[in-house]
Amino acid sequence: MNSNGYLQLVVYVLVLLLLSWPLGLFMAKIYAGTLPRAVRWLSPAEEGVYRLCGIRAHEEMSWTRYAFAVLTFNLLGFLAVYALQRLQPFLPLNPQAMTATTPDLAFNTAVSFATNTNWQAYGGETTLSYLTQMFGLTVQNFVSAASGMAVLAALMRAFTRRESPGIGNFWVDMVRSTLYILLPLSILLAVSLVGEGVVQSFSPYQNAQLLQPVEYDAPVNGPDGQPIKDDKDQPVTEKKIAKEQLIAIGPAASQVAIKQLGTNGGGFFNVNSSHPLENPTPWSNFLELLAILLIPAALCITFGRFVGDVRQGGAILAAMTIVFVGLLALCVGSEQRGNPLFDRLGLATHASDQAPGGNMEGKESRFGIVNSALWATATTAASNGSVNAMHDSFTPLGGLVPMWMMQLGEVIFGGVGSGLYGMIVFAIVGVFVSGLMIGRTPEYLGKKIEAFEMKMAAVAILTPCLAVLLGTAIAVVSEAGVAGIANPGVHGFSEILYAFSSAGNNNGSAFGGLTVNTPFYNTLLGLAMLLARYWVIVPVLAIAGSLAAKKSIPPSAGTLPTHTPLFVILLIGTVIVVGALTFLPALALGPIVEHVQMVHGH
Repeated sequence: MNSNGYLQLVVYVLVLLLLSWPLGLFMAKIYAGTLPRAVRWLSPAEEGVYRLCGIRAHEEMSWTRYAFAVLTFNLLGFLAVYALQRLQPFLPLNPQAMTATTPDLAFNTAVSFATNTNWQAYGGETTLSYLTQMFGLTVQNFVSAASGMAVLAALMRAFTRRESPGIGNFWVDMVRSTLYILLPLSILLAVSLVGEGVVQSFSPYQNAQLLQPVEYDAPVNGPDGQPIKDDKDQPVTEKKIAKEQLIAIGPAASQVAIKQLGTNGGGFFNVNSSHPLENPTPWSNFLELLAILLIPAALCITFGRFVGDVRQGGAILAAMTIVFVGLLALCVGSEQRGNPLFDRLGLATHASDQAPGGNMEGKESRFGIVNSALWATATTAASNGSVNAMHDSFTPLGGLVPMWMMQLGEVIFGGVGSGLYGMIVFAIVGVFVSGLMIGRTPEYLGKKIEAFEMKMAAVAILTPCLAVLLGTAIAVVSEAGVAGIANPGVHGFSEILYAFSSAGNNNGSAFGGLTVNTPFYNTLLGLAMLLARYWVIVPVLAIAGSLAAKKSIPPSAGTLPTHTPLFVILLIGTVIVVGALTFLPALALGPIVEHVQMVHGH
């Protein structure tokens, strides 16, 4: 990698950290109820929402009421998206006359967008109408992200409460997250992306004349619409000549903005941010990359300011950044080294400043290896899932990085809100273990960590692991599961493991090479998404309720400082040990053994 590649990585990390500080302080004021001047003019809209919906903004909720509100609201979002998909042939804003999706696909997509996963078993431009994309998916991008931020606000508030039965009001937290944070940032980003060439239109798809006609083999269908096969059970084809291309357009920029800022992922177009109308320039690529991690990073600063000690948030941000940079280096280095099998065959391009080598398979030449590996690492560090390259074409170790990023629990930045509350759960486990080592009752930010908190933390940490490993096990022993594998053998196992790692940690990115738009995968992956989202949210809110009801304990000589480099190391160790012990055997059967095979030429 040349100096330009290093510079791009350094600039990205520095800009991310620099912008996280002012945004984090801004969000702390929002959740404290002190509106910054820049958004104060929106307060009448907030009050209007409360009056329209009959919300008592000053009414506190217990953790059980808060959890019930989260689950009820998310259920309504699921039902709305499901209905839009099934009824879209009869609804407006459908210029391409898209038909209804199948029940299993509608279920999978509705679950996906309600849980902030945005797993795509469909091609957006060939499956969904403009109405479904906007009023279904884009709206869910806002409210699913706001739901995660609201849960984090409740947990932050719990550390500041003393013997209180309430942890805040879900409706207030969600409205403020949407109105004052997500909406203004999305408008700014959408306008910037439109300026770079990202499409935003209600027009029908456009026909473009090809400069040179293309001849291709097209399958011949019978009267029943099914492909005709010959005596050898091979599809019968006929020669056709294409003289024009149908170019999909639509209201993409508005969805792209919130999908990145809300760590939703999922593209307006099937190939996501590798599509030239969704990510046309290096500058749009940088802005979208920055948006993926901006709010999760800034929320660490918000947490520190909210609990009265910015160093606490800084320690968590440092732990996230260290792990991110380390795995980013592994991913970039693995892709830059390329495939040694090509060297043995004399097909590799050797690295030099004039002709950089490495693994360019599945990558856009506009972005190259560095920006492709950076995006793959960032999108799986956050629970984002958008892609600008094909992860299935990465080298084994390069593909291991995004897979393990998800398996760590989506806490290395993670989703908006969900990443930080997941990391706080790991911090609770870390201080509990350290407290046992020194023979003291564990404390975190002035709150005793006792049996109930540890039970809930265990549920929150282990549930996504269960969803990933159990789902993978069912798929690899089921005929319907292995039928979707395009690459038999070790790589095929990696494709299944990656799919359930993505669904089981609410990421949504796809390794590729696995046919998942089937009743089997749509149902099983949908259940994994539900399990991993709500069996984490509910235990986190239970922890918040328990902590809010406790007294605050002043620090003493035996209190473990949770803002020091030692705690940063402890937190990193806790996250990595859990991830390593849980998933190392599965990784050894997939990308690790595939790497060994590649190195030794098998």
